[in-house]
Amino acid sequence: MKIKLTICLLAFLNFYDAQENITYQKPSAEILKLADYDRPPGVLMNSKKDWVVFTYRPTYKTLEDLSQQEMKLGGLRINPVTNISSTATYSNNLKIRKINDKNEIQVKNLPSNPKITYVSFSPDEKKLAFTNTTVKGVELWVVDMETASAKKITADNLNANLGMPYVWYNDSQSFLIRTLPQNRAVLIDAAKDLPTGPIVSTADGKVSQNRTYQDLLKNPQDEKNFETLTASEIYKVDLTGNLNKLKDQDMYAGLSFSPDGNYMLATMIKKPFSYIVPLSRFPSTTVVYDMKGNIVKTVNDVPLNEIMPKGFSSVRTGKRNMGWRSDAPATLTYAEALDGGDQSKTADFRDEIFTWEAPFTAAPKSFFKTKQRYQDVVWTNDHYAIVSEGWYDTRNTKSYLIDINNGESKVFDDRNYQDVYSDPGRFNTTKNQYGRYVIDMKGGKAYLIGDGFTKDGQHPFIDEMDVKSLKKKRLYTSNIKNGKEEIIDILNASKGEVLTTQQSPSLYPNYFKKNIKSNKAEAVTNFANPFESIKDVYKEVITYKRNDGVTLTGTLYLPANYDRKAKKEKLPLLIWAYPTEYKDKNTAGQNTQNPNDFTFPYYGSFVYWTTKGYAVLDDAAFPIIGEGKTEPNDTFIPQLVANAAAAIDAVDHLGYIDRKKVAVGGHSYGAFMTANLLTHSNLFACGIARSGAYNRTLTPFGFQSEQRNYWDVPEIYNTMSPFMHADKMKTPLLLIHGDADNNPGTFTLQTERYFQALKNLGAPVKMVLLPKEAHSYQAKENILHLLWEQDQFLEKCLKK
Repeated sequence: MKIKLTICLLAFLNFYDAQENITYQKPSAEILKLADYDRPPGVLMNSKKDWVVFTYRPTYKTLEDLSQQEMKLGGLRINPVTNISSTATYSNNLKIRKINDKNEIQVKNLPSNPKITYVSFSPDEKKLAFTNTTVKGVELWVVDMETASAKKITADNLNANLGMPYVWYNDSQSFLIRTLPQNRAVLIDAAKDLPTGPIVSTADGKVSQNRTYQDLLKNPQDEKNFETLTASEIYKVDLTGNLNKLKDQDMYAGLSFSPDGNYMLATMIKKPFSYIVPLSRFPSTTVVYDMKGNIVKTVNDVPLNEIMPKGFSSVRTGKRNMGWRSDAPATLTYAEALDGGDQSKTADFRDEIFTWEAPFTAAPKSFFKTKQRYQDVVWTNDHYAIVSEGWYDTRNTKSYLIDINNGESKVFDDRNYQDVYSDPGRFNTTKNQYGRYVIDMKGGKAYLIGDGFTKDGQHPFIDEMDVKSLKKKRLYTSNIKNGKEEIIDILNASKGEVLTTQQSPSLYPNYFKKNIKSNKAEAVTNFANPFESIKDVYKEVITYKRNDGVTLTGTLYLPANYDRKAKKEKLPLLIWAYPTEYKDKNTAGQNTQNPNDFTFPYYGSFVYWTTKGYAVLDDAAFPIIGEGKTEPNDTFIPQLVANAAAAIDAVDHLGYIDRKKVAVGGHSYGAFMTANLLTHSNLFACGIARSGAYNRTLTPFGFQSEQRNYWDVPEIYNTMSPFMHADKMKTPLLLIHGDADNNPGTFTLQTERYFQALKNLGAPVKMVLLPKEAHSYQAKENILHLLWEQDQFLEKCLKK
């Protein structure tokens, strides 16, 4: 017995010693076949749905892609050489076709080795613009849809560091572009630039609640580089490349034209910058210009916003959500808080919405007051608008139908926004005379497209709503046998023509033009299933109860050749989950999983392992409920364990698994969940935690859906932190993290410190840091190695 134990221990040690200087590995053949696939193209359609654009991109990025030069400033990650986000995802080919044609047409004259992004149709939808990133920078290109031919418009000197660097003019013949300043300052190399003094920050005694942000400015050198990288000059350029300068250098964060094309709205970032909040909370000024670049009116000045009241329904003071009203020639809309932006204050009305007509010489007009926090306003092609408000603490959302002519309003949606069974759907939209999207409303009728989740399954629908009575008439309910249909758009309501996608567990999602009156459908795309090797995997959405009666669901997968009747072999079980907070048990128990969804294996789930003889419970429901004045996190740990126990019991009751061989895994908050489950229960043989946060005292001003700070409820923060209970954790754990995580709160340091604690306390733990990866993983080398690590770990813990 002693000899056997020694051999087992040596095997364990050798397994881990071999990882010290390991090179990139690939997973087993079964998993590699699924992971190393050709990604089908993305689909882009114009508003008329007569043109289809196919965008092709590699399945994964490469380490070389992730190793480009990068600066992290003010919440941005920028390539200072090419002047575009270092996290941008590029397409490398474009094909187009008329929707009724059968064959795609290759776009001619594309740049060599294209890196395409920011693709958009012209207002008249006869052209397609995109940017191409060269080794030196970003250039603008245009495709003529009729000839399928591309043409370069500008040099590679556009500035995309703050997002899309161009805007179409209404005439479809010109662009407004942001270019690098001609006399641009030289970037400072902080490693070589000697500091001229210490970094000093001062608090003025005001209470604030700021999250733990990544990639913030840290010193005066960062400030100068941020200003250099975000500064642009504004030009007008036509389709022949002729340039006309409109505005001198500034930090232009947003540009848009009024619907009638007579005014330009521009927002500029201003100083002072901040070292504790990202650029979205830096000072800014918003100005309306005429089409020659002359100032018409400064319409907003926003100061530095480092001080925020506590709570997810709190906002800053001043004008917010400013933009053009889509159904008027040149009218701005915005909201202002009536409660000082502080949700803790009592107020009859929280926000007031204003409209402000050009040329902005008259005062803004009050349009509507909301009893909860303003969310948005959507305009129609008639004299109506839809205003939505919401309140986080109650999860309530309300939508009002407002008659613009007389100001009368009616509530047509009042519910818990997590109540998917009562969701009325979204209004179908169309382009108006200004080329702006508005709710499609004709003859007093509007149309709602709903996901159609019910207690009996998912049945997407189309409703016709009478605007005056608010009564609805169901025009269509999807009920495809052994498949799933999603309604994308209503093409012609009177004729019953719609655009849908259809899929099944083994049929890749494809687009169809369908007549809901005749029920005839015509395929628009015909993408093949890239995962044929798992087309026969068994898939079922199972429903079960938690010990307090809450209904839970999960999608169960079993190996293709598993005999579900005999059940002679008891399988190891892998559970993948992510906790979600709710305010009541009814919404927590609603089912949003569809067994007819296409089975799309990817690195963010365990579905790959059905090919290795594992049962998988994917997207297992892990609700955390806090009813009334109780917050969900007040009982986080017992609810977490109850969710896990119910999931294992449910699959075990079906007779498929060996409950002594169960693993749990999750990403981000799911990793936090995994560490807590291994710490506070004996339900699992092992766990995989990816890119999580494990010490909540390092995110002291809130995390996930927790609004309270550490000093409000220190016992909650401490109890929920696996790091604080590292001495109790004795179950094998695989910790994985990207070494360049950009997500607020999930610093790579969280995993490093947790690993050190577990290791020094004698826990069986392994840590893998993926080079160059942010919160989501992208490089092929890293993803394939990740799958190999997980495969090795699971085989060792559950099968050997």
